[in-house]
Amino acid sequence: MAKEMQKTSMFIERNPGDYENGDICKNLDDDGRPKRTGTWVTASAHIITAVIGSGVLSLAWAIAQLGWVVGPAVLMAFSFITYFTCTLLADCYRAPDPVHGKRNYTYMDVVRAYLGGRKVQLCGLAQYANLVGVTIGYTITASISMVAVKRSNCFHKHGHHVKCQTSNNPFMVIFACIQIVLSQIPNFHNLSWLSILAAIMSFAYSSIGLGLSIAKVAGGEPVRTTLTGVTVGVDVSGSEKIWRTFQAIGDIAFAYAYSTVLVEIQDTIKSSPPENKSMKRATTLGVSTTTLFYVLCGLVGYAAFGNDAPGNFLTGFGFYEPFWLIDFANICIAIHLIGAYQVFAQPLFGFVEGWCARQWPDSKFITREHAVDIPCYGVYYLNLFRLVWRTAYVVVTAVVAMIFPFFNDFLGLIGAGSFWPLTVYFPIEMHIAQTNLPKYSFRWTWLKILSWVCLIVSLIAAAGSVQGLIQSLKTYKPFQTQE
Repeated sequence: MAKEMQKTSMFIERNPGDYENGDICKNLDDDGRPKRTGTWVTASAHIITAVIGSGVLSLAWAIAQLGWVVGPAVLMAFSFITYFTCTLLADCYRAPDPVHGKRNYTYMDVVRAYLGGRKVQLCGLAQYANLVGVTIGYTITASISMVAVKRSNCFHKHGHHVKCQTSNNPFMVIFACIQIVLSQIPNFHNLSWLSILAAIMSFAYSSIGLGLSIAKVAGGEPVRTTLTGVTVGVDVSGSEKIWRTFQAIGDIAFAYAYSTVLVEIQDTIKSSPPENKSMKRATTLGVSTTTLFYVLCGLVGYAAFGNDAPGNFLTGFGFYEPFWLIDFANICIAIHLIGAYQVFAQPLFGFVEGWCARQWPDSKFITREHAVDIPCYGVYYLNLFRLVWRTAYVVVTAVVAMIFPFFNDFLGLIGAGSFWPLTVYFPIEMHIAQTNLPKYSFRWTWLKILSWVCLIVSLIAAAGSVQGLIQSLKTYKPFQTQE
């Protein structure tokens, strides 16, 4: 018989009387929650899972729009900005002191501790809208990769001239079914194994894409590349060049977007050594590793395809053979995105469940959990509200993905919408508040300038992505593969 017990959606309440001889101190952290066991290694896995995602596959296209000079410069600029602001955010996990202060479990909690007021609601709106957008984007991308496996086999069997068009929708349903099961993982603290698997998959498909690009370059097939990217009057019109440039900047911004889940990742790290120290080490490893992959994939991909680089060089069929390797790479993408979906969805799940538990603490439907013995697993705590709410969320994101199955435009819009507020503005403002920087001092001035420059970049990237989405909607044909 399954027994029932009462506990919150985030951690198990324990009675101090259950522990003897001070054992409670060995099992609980300073905030009364079960001891965190994460390290800089698991945090790095979470970061790599969040960062090296579908964005890497569009970087050859982005470099093609920007060219040999601006493209690498924008890549490196976003890399340095992301690293710098994420180290600022890592110091804000505890308040007011970064080592001995009170823990903050979510990005909103951090903003509440340092800034307060309406900025807390603005942060929540930006963060959770971004998380919803990312999960929709990953549903789209995963289905495209699944379709690419089927199309690759079709091209191999019938020839490259055959269209081999297939609807993405059935594969979105398959992806959603998998996510419904995985979404029952209670919280972020149980995701380490999935993130490590996803990180391995991201290295695998990125390496395959890089290797195939190098082989294509070595093959000597002539392609046209320029210092300024696609040429006006040859490849695109003047207006298209501008809009594509804006969109490419948004794609690159998306490729580095993980600050939305940084605080939640840091909350999984054990307190010795200090969490901010471990998180900075994880950030250094994660950002440097992904930047290396991004530069290689973007530049070598551009060298391989030139100004005709596809939006996604593994699913856009820049390569057709060896078909089995293309299949394997796309399977790796799908597996990676299964894990990445959870990394971005878990903070949203926790926020909604925590809010509902506070609003209706006496509701058994929301707060009661049933201990169920599962063979080969052990005891799983089933919460009916979690089951219903998370299942409904996955279904809704899948339906929205079916309505808007566009790749590059969607990535650019997500990147533009989240980059400035979550990666730049809030970390800088909280750092200023934490360190009490004098107004108009040198450091205060250049931090403000950095924030305003990034705001302008985000706005032009958003404009380019909206224009791209409008064009995609005009040419969209339902029930055909979107690339």
